[in-house]
Amino acid sequence: MNRKQLVEIIRQKKSYLCIGLDTDPAKIPSHLLSSADPVFEFNKQIIDATRDYCVSYKINTAFYEASGLKGWESMQKTVEYIPSSHFKIADAKRGDIGNTSQQYAKAFFETMNFDAITVAPYMGEDSVRPFLEYKDKWAIVLGLTSNVGANDFELQKLDGEYLYEKVLKTVSRWGTPENTMFVIGATQSDWFEKIRTLLPKHFYLVPGVGAQGGSLSEISEQAMNADCGLLVNVSRAIIFASKKEDFSEAAASVARDYQNEMKRFF
Repeated sequence: MNRKQLVEIIRQKKSYLCIGLDTDPAKIPSHLLSSADPVFEFNKQIIDATRDYCVSYKINTAFYEASGLKGWESMQKTVEYIPSSHFKIADAKRGDIGNTSQQYAKAFFETMNFDAITVAPYMGEDSVRPFLEYKDKWAIVLGLTSNVGANDFELQKLDGEYLYEKVLKTVSRWGTPENTMFVIGATQSDWFEKIRTLLPKHFYLVPGVGAQGGSLSEISEQAMNADCGLLVNVSRAIIFASKKEDFSEAAASVARDYQNEMKRFF
């Protein structure tokens, strides 16, 4: 999916909601456990219930990899089930020397047909470049994250600037706003205005709203640009809104509430 298509979907739905399918088998409602593939059945019902309110789904691959081959099969089926009208993100945080990243890119862009993958930039340009060589695919590079450990490196100064600033400015020169996004955590809302001045045109993937306490209103006010420029991810607050048989209806209700809040920014 290219940038023009993504922006059109956002404007059409008046939504920049990304739903994280961080499906923990231990939290799936018990009535689904007798299914042939409980994880996929859960995801399928969540997608059916929420697709009208979001523009993207993000699959955190760790929740699938932990189950081995069966987990990978659940993930593949889920990716195939997500409508082509929705932006599909592999939250895999890959990034390695060039020939290894080439294989990661092939796995997630060709074999599994994701639109985007999260990438760790620590090893430099040759570890990110392979993800930028695919047409209409995106590298979503870690910038300033929500976790406490962001203070260990990202918010340390290097030659007078924060390391995360160095990452944003350097990586933005490797790609373009057409194929590069950045992860900016919602709990870092105090930094959003400054970050938007550094990179006025890029999209940001913003996790941390919902269970982690990030403010959708603050982020929207400080970081939206002319094309919206945001994909705000909500995972647990939506997909685990209920642990009972009404889980999909509960998920739809929460997703609808987020979309309604987003509408006022258009």
